[in-house]
Amino acid sequence: MPLPPDSAARRRLLRGLALAGAGGAAWLAGCRSLPPGDAPGGFVRREVELDGRRVVYQVFVPSASLPRPLPVVLFLHGSGERGSDGDKQTQAGLGPYVRAHAADFPALVVFPQSPEGASWEGDVATMALAALDAASAEFDGDPRRTSLTGMSRGGYGTWSLALREPGRFAALVPVCGGITPPGTRPDLDSLQVESTRDAEDPFDAAAQQLREVPSWLFHGARDDVVPPVQSQRMHAALQRVGADVRYTEFPDANHNSWDAAYRTRALWDWLFAQRR
Repeated sequence: MPLPPDSAARRRLLRGLALAGAGGAAWLAGCRSLPPGDAPGGFVRREVELDGRRVVYQVFVPSASLPRPLPVVLFLHGSGERGSDGDKQTQAGLGPYVRAHAADFPALVVFPQSPEGASWEGDVATMALAALDAASAEFDGDPRRTSLTGMSRGGYGTWSLALREPGRFAALVPVCGGITPPGTRPDLDSLQVESTRDAEDPFDAAAQQLREVPSWLFHGARDDVVPPVQSQRMHAALQRVGADVRYTEFPDANHNSWDAAYRTRALWDWLFAQRR
């Protein structure tokens, strides 16, 4: 059915095509159809253009029998999934969970991929948000039920993108992530960031900006890559400003706390209940 000329969905679609540049028509022409009827959902590949460079991302599209508009989850992967193949970002973290629950996972999930040697900042963050816009427009995602999650470097990215656009997301789920102090960035070979308290605390500053966004933090108590104190401090800072915040620390988990986090059934009940 054609979109009305003044509809919000059409406006979002046009923004996505503008981001795709002159190749927008070809991009749409290559789209795979939505799953028919009660068929389980599946992954589709898409592209956005950034500074003349086309970047592949993937989208999980749930069953066509689900009511629209759909809740949306933007997932930011970790260091090990960076690249340009357009596939690795679905192979760890949220992707395997969604794939295992394709028959009944009730949300659109957007999987951008960060280039090698990059973090979820600057142009890479812009690309991720462009992919989110384009996928939401094409598959009728609900902007009022759009959430953000990420693991490891993507956990840092979850806070970073939320701080960049604090009014955009209905909920945040950072997994084994943390806050990067202003003017610094995580080392490209190690995500460990100083956990000593600064005179101007970046956790308190971030909590002030994000106090209206519900969040659920996850971390492994034995994490030797990103110290759990990163999540502990952010949790405490959000509590101090009266935010709606939850924190789960897995006592026996090292850096991989994402498998346990995404298997937490209560997380999904909570997440899909959130609205802006």
